[in-house]
Amino acid sequence: MGERQRKAEAGEIIAVIRRVLAENGRDFIPQYLLAGLCMLAIAGTTAFSAWIMKYIIDDVFYRQQWELVGVICAAIIAAFALRGFATYGQAVLLAKVGNNIVARYQRRIFDHLMRLDIAFFTTTRSGQLAAQVAQNVTGIRDLLNMTLAAVARDLVSLVGLVGVMILQDPVLSLSALIIGPPLIYTVNYLMRRLRRVTREAVEINSRLLGAMQEAVQGISIIKAFTMEEVLACKIAHLIQNAEARSNKIARVSERLNPISEVLAGFAIAAVIAYAGWRAATHAEPPGNVFAFITALLLAYDPARRLARVQVGLERALVNARMIYEILDLEPQQGDAQDAKPLEVATGNVRFTDVRFSYADGQSVLHGVSFEAKAGRTTAIVGPSGAGKSTLFALVQRFYDVDAGKITIDGQDISKVTKRSLRSNIAYVSQHPYLFEGTIRDNIRYGRPDATDDEVVEAARLANAEEFILQQPQGYDTLVGENGVTLSGGQRQRISIARALVRNAPVLLLDEATSALDNESEAKVQQALERAMAKRTTLVIAHRLSTVVNSDHIVVLEEGQLVEEGTHRSLIALDGIYARFYRMQTERAENLLEGAVEIEDTAIEETGGRG
Repeated sequence: MGERQRKAEAGEIIAVIRRVLAENGRDFIPQYLLAGLCMLAIAGTTAFSAWIMKYIIDDVFYRQQWELVGVICAAIIAAFALRGFATYGQAVLLAKVGNNIVARYQRRIFDHLMRLDIAFFTTTRSGQLAAQVAQNVTGIRDLLNMTLAAVARDLVSLVGLVGVMILQDPVLSLSALIIGPPLIYTVNYLMRRLRRVTREAVEINSRLLGAMQEAVQGISIIKAFTMEEVLACKIAHLIQNAEARSNKIARVSERLNPISEVLAGFAIAAVIAYAGWRAATHAEPPGNVFAFITALLLAYDPARRLARVQVGLERALVNARMIYEILDLEPQQGDAQDAKPLEVATGNVRFTDVRFSYADGQSVLHGVSFEAKAGRTTAIVGPSGAGKSTLFALVQRFYDVDAGKITIDGQDISKVTKRSLRSNIAYVSQHPYLFEGTIRDNIRYGRPDATDDEVVEAARLANAEEFILQQPQGYDTLVGENGVTLSGGQRQRISIARALVRNAPVLLLDEATSALDNESEAKVQQALERAMAKRTTLVIAHRLSTVVNSDHIVVLEEGQLVEEGTHRSLIALDGIYARFYRMQTERAENLLEGAVEIEDTAIEETGGRG
């Protein structure tokens, strides 16, 4: 079983290396050939340094042929100069290739993540994912570079030096090679322990970096709820685990050093003892022995690096595998084979017996049917958890329905391309999100080819132009991380402007005015009414005062459509909508009466003094 497992592990390493080479090898053949030639030059000059020791000792010092000093010195200078330039060349070439590989995998991973479904991101922590990608992407580069360095530099150097050793003294060579079997056994033993610990370390470090990122992003909440000590304890625990795993990796991987040093010490001592005994008894010139010992000492470094290659490959392999685990994820929700672009004439949206459950089995919608007529405003109201936001997610095909269908102008959205569907929809979330960059950039994300005049017009329609012009650089003001330099209402109005500049026939507003004060809400509501005039608009709102003028109102409760009609007809029906409306109206009246009483009391206490 152990032998089978070792073969499987070796096969896995070879499979990953083969895949990496298949995906990248052809693009870098010239660079790798040049780097390989540089490494061969390094290996050749290393072997030359050991081989020439025989002539330095025997011909120059033993036989005193001083006329060879100049030739030998020139040869040594040339060899070391060649080695220096070759070392520089291979390092620069491998660095450029490695950086290019890292860059192309970063682009590839991001492009792949953008193709994955919303469900993947709802079950994966964003901070942990970003940290994992940042850590693991270098594994691909290291696999290639270490493989090339092991073969072209260390293996060739070792073979050349062993050749010099055998050429000088075959018997001594056998005694020097006795360290091979125990060293191989040690490496295989360490690898089995290192694989599991390395993967644990990568996962713990990604959780740590993800937690730190989330803490920085949520710093206002942390301070508001005095969570500093709780988060500090959590981070400290993760740091302690990460430290423990890193220490364990160091203990396991560095265990090879004392073992290889002890074995090498025994081998070198045995060679020197045997060579000394033979020189004393047979009176042979010492050149062969010195050349042999020099080759043996120089061979130690490439032999040690080769022994450690599997240690490094094991770490790189874990990182590379985790990258490929992401790249091998297939989008669960792709376009149909015969999908065609959506062609919108009027923008009529119809839900027909729509049923939907999330992956965890939670059933959300139960046979919902209604029509959002073209050019009209349809409001969707109901208590939290009724399925309102899920309807919006289904319209944009973030998820596919379990049963029923959704059509736009009679076209089933499951049979059109997602890109064409979403390009005909503008969306304003209840949680406005701004990206790094300027205000102008964030508005233009709605339509990258929008002109500056169209950006300004969208901001004006969203009643955002006034506060934008008050910013230090106007439209070119940086918004900070997620718009931290702006108020919630300002972020929401920029989000609305981003939807307006898209100029899509279908507009989705998910609590679009939830972050605005009464004055700003009134301004934006007026702007939205102008913008919605020729669009099919679906509105989610908890404050019923914002939907009373809608052309059609749909009431959801526990995933079912329970009422629909206009505001007037639903009030007359005296059902759920009417009850919600009375509750909100009475609450507003009570708040107003309370404010008046407080003001009257204050006036009485001050004796009417203004």
